Amino acid sequence: MKLRGRRGSSKKKLAMKFKFTWKDLLLYGFLFIFLVFLTVGLGDFAQSGNPKDTPLSKIVQDIKDKKVKEISISENKLEIAYNNGQKVQSRKETNTSFYEVLKNSNVDPNTVKINVKDESSVNVWINIISTFLPVILIIAFFYFIFRQARGAQENIFSFGSNKGKTFNKDNPKTTFADVAGVDEAKQELSEVVDFLKHPEKYTAMGARTPKGVLLVGPSGTGKTLLARAVAGEAQVPFISIAGSEFMEMLVGVGAARVRDLFATAKKTQPAIIFIDEVDAIGRQRGVGIMGGHDEREQTLNQILVEMDGFTPNEQLVVMAATNRPDILDPALVRPGRFDRRIMLPLPDIEGRKEILKIHARNKPFADTVDWEKNARRTVGYSGADLENMLNEAAILAARLGKKIIDSDDLEEAATKVKMGPEKKRMQSEDDKKITAYHESGHALVSYFMKHTDPVHRISIVGRGMSLGHTLIPPSQDRVHETKSRLLEQIATMLGGRAAEELIFSEMTTGASDDIEKATSVVRTMVIEYGMSNLGPVNYDGERGRMIYGEQQQISEETQNQIDREIRRIMDEAYKTAQRVIKTNRTKLDQVAARLLVKETLEGDEFEEIMKGKSVLPAKKKISAS
Repeated sequence: MKLRGRRGSSKKKLAMKFKFTWKDLLLYGFLFIFLVFLTVGLGDFAQSGNPKDTPLSKIVQDIKDKKVKEISISENKLEIAYNNGQKVQSRKETNTSFYEVLKNSNVDPNTVKINVKDESSVNVWINIISTFLPVILIIAFFYFIFRQARGAQENIFSFGSNKGKTFNKDNPKTTFADVAGVDEAKQELSEVVDFLKHPEKYTAMGARTPKGVLLVGPSGTGKTLLARAVAGEAQVPFISIAGSEFMEMLVGVGAARVRDLFATAKKTQPAIIFIDEVDAIGRQRGVGIMGGHDEREQTLNQILVEMDGFTPNEQLVVMAATNRPDILDPALVRPGRFDRRIMLPLPDIEGRKEILKIHARNKPFADTVDWEKNARRTVGYSGADLENMLNEAAILAARLGKKIIDSDDLEEAATKVKMGPEKKRMQSEDDKKITAYHESGHALVSYFMKHTDPVHRISIVGRGMSLGHTLIPPSQDRVHETKSRLLEQIATMLGGRAAEELIFSEMTTGASDDIEKATSVVRTMVIEYGMSNLGPVNYDGERGRMIYGEQQQISEETQNQIDREIRRIMDEAYKTAQRVIKTNRTKLDQVAARLLVKETLEGDEFEEIMKGKSVLPAKKKISAS
């Protein structure tokens, strides 16, 4: 796959390299004709002394001997045809008649047939072309050179023009009906749409149009889609640009593009300007290395002036999207610039159901598909994740030759979106056994915890970089996490290492990712959530300033206490996992044995084993040795 991807990239680069305009083709065509002409001319010149030509004296002697049948004369070139069918070439001197040559050699011209070809007119045109064509080619060459130089000069002076893409009222055609899972945000934006459609209704009450709307939310929650829906609903021109498109290596270009962008929008107002990833230019000023002369800060200053300066914007709304609102400059997000901040969280269960229905419109799904179950299965999925899941399910069904998409396709697609495609790696029996016990350890510890969610699937089939996985998705949408749940989640993460140590009396590298995630959760509990013996103190508030070289605000003694507290919580969670594994050793062996046979266990199969309703025959049991 890697070679194929690299070869495809090389073909694309090669195609781009040899892509010419019609002007380039015309220029190269002239040069080609010129080279051909020179080649032909030089060839004729070279042929004047061609050693293959038969000497003229021999031709005269052959005529005397009556061996020659016919002679064709074209200027200085002679073509001689012999009686035996042989044909040769020869040349005479310039300005000398062949008849005179024969008479001087005492040969009667009437003894041989002589044909004279008149090519004087052709030669005249050749002389004219050979004289003027080089001049024409040189003039054309310099013409195109100057044209390209002028184009480059125009590009230099056009750096200040904005790079935004303008859509008229008929495009985009996205509306609020195409957006789901963000009902509160749609309600807020519907007022903006009404402002743009009926401004007189609000001006009569003394209200003004909101100048800016900031869309904030995680990646994939539909910020850009919602902006397109606002433009589609309002039926006004929509100018879209990314924050990074303002930046250029030339100083002052970003500010010039901002001025041009707003000038273009004012000509077509009412209009909407949408700046995607506004944090690229809206970062807080005064914290960078370049200071006030930073190009990014100059661009931000110009945006601040355009949004709320001396020149009012009557019916011009600026929408921006970001998933990092904490780093934006306070002057940018104050009222009068971005009047409204609309949060777009990850969709809840009702929102996920609506999103799934929207993206399932043009796909053939089986009647047995339970959208309620899929919505519960996908807790924590964004709108982009759900759309990708349905697309992957459609691709999988098509690859298998199905006519409709069923629940199995959706289940496989949901797992693929989060963990990557399934990979049948060649593993030794020892590796499979270690993986089976490792994943069984995760599932077993989770089962005996009071506050953890049910196990959805256990598998020893590799996905992504992992050799196996245990899926424990949230059974419901939660806003808060309790200390008890977090501690049980940490114990579950360490269940794989505990099972390996108990069964094999050895530690493996398979638990590295679990340890990393568990340590991250514990560190967050200690330094941010205040869930430790150090009390309700946040030790992470000044971490962001370390980027700019400021001294850390936490003392060395406090840092040591944090490290000791992290170690204590990790040790207690690991002991909890070990205790559960040792107490339920028999169940652990049964789950691992079933995994080695089936490779994948669904949640209900795992529940049956844990409740003693399903066990493997004696011959299928395995030993840890």
